[in-house]
Amino acid sequence: MNLSNKQKQHLKGLAHPLKPVVMIGSNGLTEGVLAEIEQALEHHELLKVKISTEERETKMLIVDAIVRETGACNVQVIGSMLVLYKPSKDKKIALPR
Repeated sequence: MNLSNKQKQHLKGLAHPLKPVVMIGSNGLTEGVLAEIEQALEHHELLKVKISTEERETKMLIVDAIVRETGACNVQVIGSMLVLYKPSKDKKIALPR
């Protein structure tokens, strides 16, 4: 799923006040963390994930793996925060055209 710039801006605005739902620590990306992200995406559609790593390359590898495994859209990465969007069956968030 590809998002237009207008849709990304809308999602960024909605994500701004959100707190991170999932935090990835020193153990990295595990099966349990991926399952938690999938469950949170199904429930919320839009969520923040905090990735606690100093190395930029490692962080981007984790982001790519999360996007690939969950099928979610990478809305934004700022610092250690990743914003993900994946529409659920209920379609809670209405995207602009």
